[in-house]
Amino acid sequence: MSKFVEARPYAQPEAAAKRLLEICKQVLPVQDGRIHIEKINYPFLFRDHGTTAEYRAGLDLLIKRNLLLLHESGTYVQILQPDDSLLG
Repeated sequence: MSKFVEARPYAQPEAAAKRLLEICKQVLPVQDGRIHIEKINYPFLFRDHGTTAEYRAGLDLLIKRNLLLLHESGTYVQILQPDDSLLG
């Protein structure tokens, strides 16, 4: 039987989280180390062709492991720990 669907590079939350953290490190933060959320979601969704589910799973994992802080408004994130060794 042939395979019709290719494997997605960000299907695992750890892979998506790692890519999101890489994108965050490339973005120049504004006031107080804030990174506007659109500066990370646009590259992940449109340049890397990740899905919204992959994006959310990666973002949730980064927040859960205290690598990123998502502001309650959802407009920006802050890198708490730039080391991605906690991703596994």
